Amino acid sequence: MTLGRPRLHVRETASTNDRARELAAAGAPHGTLVTAAAQSAGRGRQGRTWSAPAGHALLMSLVLRDAHSLLPLTAAVAVAEAVGDDARIKWPNDVLVGGRKVAGILAEGRPQEGWAVLGIGVNVAVRVEDLPPELHASAGTLGRDPSEVEPFLTSLLGALERALSLPADQLLDAWRSRDALLGHPVSWTAGRGTTAGIDGEGRLVVELPDGGRTTLDAGEVHLEC
Repeated sequence: MTLGRPRLHVRETASTNDRARELAAAGAPHGTLVTAAAQSAGRGRQGRTWSAPAGHALLMSLVLRDAHSLLPLTAAVAVAEAVGDDARIKWPNDVLVGGRKVAGILAEGRPQEGWAVLGIGVNVAVRVEDLPPELHASAGTLGRDPSEVEPFLTSLLGALERALSLPADQLLDAWRSRDALLGHPVSWTAGRGTTAGIDGEGRLVVELPDGGRTTLDAGEVHLEC
């Protein structure tokens, strides 16, 4: 296994992604891992914060060299595998169990410099009631003991190794097998429709009310009640 070595573990940091970006810019090798027991300024997609009680969540960031454009979906497939058979993926890369978000993924990088940073947060042993009130309705947890955070990391690194080695078609099929939105009505900033999976580039395919189709390659979609 090449992922996870070398490793920097800190008791607390503002953001593991920020620390990993600093290491990547300084020339850290592929697979360099940053983990933290707690974050004071962790962040997710769309500028949201990611918070968890110290020692109860996996908080990690990896330095990856020459990462491909499907990295966010690749990470989601790996996290879902590590979580278990019940895990589903809400496009593009939120991992859900029972409809609740148990993991978040944030990929950042500088392709022109040949590196990316993959940040992953998983509520391994978090109690939902210990999270900020605004998360109580949507956040989930694996419900494990804090002692299982480290073994989960080991499982996840192995799953990431496998996912990163998959050809694109196999990776997309693995993602599709866990699609949480397939066939559901959704809305986004510019419209609404019914999801029809993802295309060969990982974009969300949506069937429109007028019978047409569109694809979304960024932004956020919401399930319609």
